[in-house]
Amino acid sequence: MGKMRMRAMSYARWKTAVSGALVLALSAVPVLAQLDNKAAPAPTAAQRAIIDRDNSRHFGDDPDDGGPMAKLSPALKSKDVDAAIRKVADWELTRSQPYFDAIWTWSALYVGLMAASDATGDAKYRNAVQTYAESREWTLRKQPAGRLPNADDQSIGEAYIDLYSIRKDPARIAPTQAALDALIADPTAGVAPGKVIPWWWCDALFMAPPLWVRMSAATGDIKYLEYANREWWKTSDLLYSTSDHLYARDATYLGKTEANGKKMYWSRGNGWVMAGLVRLLEALPANDPLRPKYMAQFKEMSAKVASIQGKDGLWRAGLLDPETYVLPENSGSAFFVYAMAWGVNTGLLDAKTYRPVIAKGWAGLLKHVYADGRLGCIQQTGAEPAFFKPTASYNYGIGAFLLAGQQVERLARGKK
Repeated sequence: MGKMRMRAMSYARWKTAVSGALVLALSAVPVLAQLDNKAAPAPTAAQRAIIDRDNSRHFGDDPDDGGPMAKLSPALKSKDVDAAIRKVADWELTRSQPYFDAIWTWSALYVGLMAASDATGDAKYRNAVQTYAESREWTLRKQPAGRLPNADDQSIGEAYIDLYSIRKDPARIAPTQAALDALIADPTAGVAPGKVIPWWWCDALFMAPPLWVRMSAATGDIKYLEYANREWWKTSDLLYSTSDHLYARDATYLGKTEANGKKMYWSRGNGWVMAGLVRLLEALPANDPLRPKYMAQFKEMSAKVASIQGKDGLWRAGLLDPETYVLPENSGSAFFVYAMAWGVNTGLLDAKTYRPVIAKGWAGLLKHVYADGRLGCIQQTGAEPAFFKPTASYNYGIGAFLLAGQQVERLARGKK
């Protein structure tokens, strides 16, 4: 009996010890979850000042609470993609149309709204852009006396020339064409003080080159195409890393690094370059001798971007430092999805390789759409990676999402 009692006591102690260990292990699970989902840093005072300025200019806003999230299907089916496009486009159009402007942030939205009409068959988005263009009499953003428009201020001309392609009324492109002619006549006029090239920042490759190539297509005059080809590769030579296959935002960022010691490559800047490549290639003549060079850069960037996609399908503001930038940055992410979906749709990228990347990216974007249609996690204006709230939503990021939706919808239908 004594031996049996001792064995029972030993078993009881063992059971107690194991139970305690299990309790400790289970209690650690929430802690591990918190480490994996650490809170995003709040914007710094300087970043908050930029956010407040952007909000006051009606580019968007960043409320503390965006409300419940939408329940959107990530399936690559036409009806599901259509529903997502409409939800986001309707919300953005309702809140922003009274504040339409000619500054660059709106230009990205305008081409996105026109893409939404193309994808959904609903003309109201394109009509809103046309109504605004007519109210401006198709003019670019007003310039100070003696100054010609830079890439930012040329960018609204992309919407004008796309509308011209629908109805070939010369009045729709005449003011833009006059501005481009003036820049060709005086090459130094397009170079900012202290800079050596017109498109000295990588974002400019979305703002201007597609317009110049489209102007050549619209007018039959090769001088605009020649200008775009010449200036694109000047910017590329200055800012593109042939080893990393990413662009520095501008020359002042060539030596900058992130907190982890890796080079600073900005999500939005590189997203805009890839979107610029798409819109340029769409209009570039098939026999242009530089077309293979553009295509090669597009493929290099696509491969790099795909290789650093986050587990959630999205990309961080600092592309090579996801530990610092906890939240995804959706103006860059949406343009990456747009560009790669276009690449698959046109046969430039391998579908087997990139379709899963696109599907994961699109699904990731939908997780940041709120029930009312707000798309969150869009960084405020700036020139480098920064912090922002999960609710932050700005017009240019919506434009990127709608362009992505257009190409994902085509992918879903198998349409070239």
